[in-house]
Amino acid sequence: MSINNENMMKRLQKPKGKVDVVFDTDTFNEIDDQYALAYLIKNPEKLNIKAIYAAPFFNDKSSGPDEGMNKSYQEIMNILSLMDRDELKQLVYKGSEQFLHDENTPVSSNAANDLVKRAMEYSQEEPLYVIAVGAITNIASALLIKPEIKDRIVLIWLGGNAHHWPDNKEFNLYQDIAAARIVFGCGVPLVQLPCMGVVSAFTTGGPELEHWLRGKNKLCDYLVDVTTAEAKRCNGGEFWTRPIWDVTAVAWLLEGDFMLERFETSPIPEYDDTYSFNKDRHLIKYIYHINRDKLFGDLFSKLVK
Repeated sequence: MSINNENMMKRLQKPKGKVDVVFDTDTFNEIDDQYALAYLIKNPEKLNIKAIYAAPFFNDKSSGPDEGMNKSYQEIMNILSLMDRDELKQLVYKGSEQFLHDENTPVSSNAANDLVKRAMEYSQEEPLYVIAVGAITNIASALLIKPEIKDRIVLIWLGGNAHHWPDNKEFNLYQDIAAARIVFGCGVPLVQLPCMGVVSAFTTGGPELEHWLRGKNKLCDYLVDVTTAEAKRCNGGEFWTRPIWDVTAVAWLLEGDFMLERFETSPIPEYDDTYSFNKDRHLIKYIYHINRDKLFGDLFSKLVK
């Protein structure tokens, strides 16, 4: 595939001014999606929410990707209720109930179909920004249904591990490797926020959450409670920290010195949980450092309002 990297670099510059966004999230999977969704909503001067998509997931919290997606849909609604933002519920779409079977066949869903239709209303000069923080099934399906949308969107995805990490067994990616290969290979402008080795540094703990969020509002109390319960369930003790990594994908679009980035050639996710690299592939924007304290300061200050 021949892709003009000069044009790609131009399209991957941070936008100035307010932009239209859609948000794709496996909200019930963990506890960081809830923070990211709330952070997105708390930045209306920069981010104009056009749609919210429920993404599939499959782990010990679901019996399969279909239940994971439906639980995520309900958790999106729960967060909107806690924030007294019921008017946003009409923007929420259910996503795929299964992962891709191969790299050529899309999975139809309300979310994928909405993205296809919505993206065609935008252009290279004024794209739709797609923030994704789960398995990339819905977005890959939309790109398969209508490949032309790659010239009308910019994709910001928290997925995969750092390029130097010894393996690429990362939840958002390994659930649907076919979908990951599509988005890394099709030429859509892509900002990658890798998990282990980069965004894994964006952690918080119980005392910090209690100090800054407890008692501020219904949403903040809920976030502290679910984070603490999940941390104790997974860590099995009183002393813990948890990455709230999904927040970083939203933060890329905001004004602030929150992260460091560079251009890299697009990696190839392999089916054996590794990357391979080809220097002749097109460029992506690669995040390699998170300014943890500045970003948490901005996040907490907005959640308590």
